[in-house]
Amino acid sequence: MAIKNITVPDIGGATDVVVIEVLVKIGDAIKVDSALLTLESDKATMEVPSSDEGIVKEVKVKVGDTVSQGSTILVLEVAEGKSTAAAAPSAKVEAVAPVASAVAASKAEPEPVVMTSSHTDAHAGPVVRKIAHEFGIDLKKVPPTGPKQRILKEDILNYVKARLAQVATSGAGMPTAPTVDFTKFGEVETQPLSRIKKLSGKNLHRNWLLVPHVTQFGEADITELEAFRLEQKASIEKQGVKLTPLIFIMKAVASALEAFPQFNASLDASGENLILKKYVHVGVAVDTPDGLVVPVVRDVDKKGLLEIAKELSVLSEKARNKQLTANEMQGGCFSISSLGGIGGTAFTPIVNVPEVAILGVSKSSLKPVYKEGQLVPRLMLPLSLSYDHRVIDGADGARFITYLSNMLSETRNLLL
Repeated sequence: MAIKNITVPDIGGATDVVVIEVLVKIGDAIKVDSALLTLESDKATMEVPSSDEGIVKEVKVKVGDTVSQGSTILVLEVAEGKSTAAAAPSAKVEAVAPVASAVAASKAEPEPVVMTSSHTDAHAGPVVRKIAHEFGIDLKKVPPTGPKQRILKEDILNYVKARLAQVATSGAGMPTAPTVDFTKFGEVETQPLSRIKKLSGKNLHRNWLLVPHVTQFGEADITELEAFRLEQKASIEKQGVKLTPLIFIMKAVASALEAFPQFNASLDASGENLILKKYVHVGVAVDTPDGLVVPVVRDVDKKGLLEIAKELSVLSEKARNKQLTANEMQGGCFSISSLGGIGGTAFTPIVNVPEVAILGVSKSSLKPVYKEGQLVPRLMLPLSLSYDHRVIDGADGARFITYLSNMLSETRNLLL
């Protein structure tokens, strides 16, 4: 038998990531790809798999510790010649994890306390210190629950929730929801939310509170586009690719982002500067059994329709199988949420901070359109553009959605 140290593999460049679960103990027999730890950064929650099989002799980490790529997780007893770690596996990302909305909302405290020296004496990791610094939280006032009086992210969230409750009872801030005993009215069943929905729910709540949303509605005439798509469908599918309307929409969005660079931007932390991006990465919301995740297709402006279709197909399959890496969900400039395959006429998508705009796509339908002196049936695609009004005004929103509609109405625009 041989002794081997098992270390943290590539976790998408994240460092000092907090251990929130230790999934093995001394004496456990584990196999290759067995889950060892669950990590939570300010961007994602990840499961760390084992690179080898064997018996756990020693566990080197505990809940509350922080680790980076290369940190030792445990000591494993492996059979001679049985090592399988030719290449370290990547950590599997379960869901995008936000900095909780409650922290952001803590800015609404009646008397916020901003301390510059309080963090030095507190026992807390880099992520916790960063959150405390960004939102003016005095770590000395946060009750710790971690090992050796360590302050965890949950401790900050609980602290902020308590302060928000004080604000609500004093008549300021947002009121809390009432507690209702629904069993008084009939039979009920309690179902826990999936981890993805709990994490993304906090993220959506934060974004809705922080961003002054405006939603611009429009329609694109995709009659010619759909005719072209159907003409190409048989030959394209022989290559193992599905050329859906979403692929054309992504290409049109990339062109619109180049034409209107303020949409391809983010506000900096101060909220006083706009960071204009020279790349075009588009996130696409993917429906999975556990909730929505948003993988990112990079450099959409530089890729053809077939290349985009192939890449989106791979990312969507990985999303449904919980195999996306942190890197595959980072770096988005603009997001698309398409409900066209389900139905509906319009909706108001929530901006995916730090992006400043998002496009919602509903189900296309045939409508009578006055064209060249007569009413003719045209296939119309409903579009819903939500944007951050701090960055984008109504005129720019109207120009963007008009440009996008024109791109989709003329198929040749997308092929040139």
